[in-house]
Amino acid sequence: MHKTEALGPITASTDRFLQTVRALADAEIAGATLVPPWTRGHVITHVARATDSLCRLLTWARTGVETPQYASMDARAAEIEAGARRPVRELAADVVATAERFDHAVRTLPDAAWYHEVRMRTGELRTPGSLVPTRLRELEVHHADLAAGYTFADIPPQAGRWIVEDLLEAQRRRADVPPLRIEATDTGLAQELGTGGPTLTGTQADLLGWLTGRTDGTGLTTTGPGPVPRAPYWI
Repeated sequence: MHKTEALGPITASTDRFLQTVRALADAEIAGATLVPPWTRGHVITHVARATDSLCRLLTWARTGVETPQYASMDARAAEIEAGARRPVRELAADVVATAERFDHAVRTLPDAAWYHEVRMRTGELRTPGSLVPTRLRELEVHHADLAAGYTFADIPPQAGRWIVEDLLEAQRRRADVPPLRIEATDTGLAQELGTGGPTLTGTQADLLGWLTGRTDGTGLTTTGPGPVPRAPYWI
C-alpha cells in the first residue's frame, strides 16, 4: 500500500469495530476475550492507545526527531489498565478521537516524510508506507479478540491477506523461525517461510487465527509429521 491508499480500508475497519463496541452493554466490558487476562475494556483501550502510538511514530517521520512508540512497556500497560473499566460511551469516544488524530496525521504527512524510517517497539524499522497499514492489522485482529460476534472469518479477504503477508514478512526477519509454507484454500494465498518446511493448509481465516496465536490450528491440515505446530510469536 502506498501513502494514503490504506485509509479507506482503515476507516471501514474502524467503523466495524465501533459498531461492535457500541452494541456492548456496560456490564459486558469486563467480559473475557481471546487474549486473557485482558477484558474487552482492555482490548478497546489498547486499540485507542496503540493508535496514539502510531501517531507518535508519524511525528518522528515528519520531524526527524526520534519519538518512541511508547515511553516504556510498563507505561503502555499502565495506560491500558487505567482505561479498561470505562463505560461503553467513553471507550467508543476514545476510539473515535484517536482515529481522527491518526487520519489527520497521515493525510498531512509531507511527501519527504514518507521515506523516513522509524523504529517500532518491536525493533523493526518501517517507513510510513508500511507503518500506516499496521493500523488495519490492529483493528481487525483486536476486533476478533473482543469475542463479541466478529470473527476472523468476518475480516474482508483483501485485508486478511495483507495482514497474513505482513505477519509473515515480520517472521522472515527473524533467525529462529522454522521453515513453513502456508496455503489458503479459499483465497489462493500462498506464502513461504524459508524452504523445505511442511505445508499448512486451511481457510485464510483459520490461518490468520493460528498465525496470531488466537487458535491452536483447529481446521488446518499439515503435510508434515505430527499435529499442526505452534505458531511463531506473531509480533
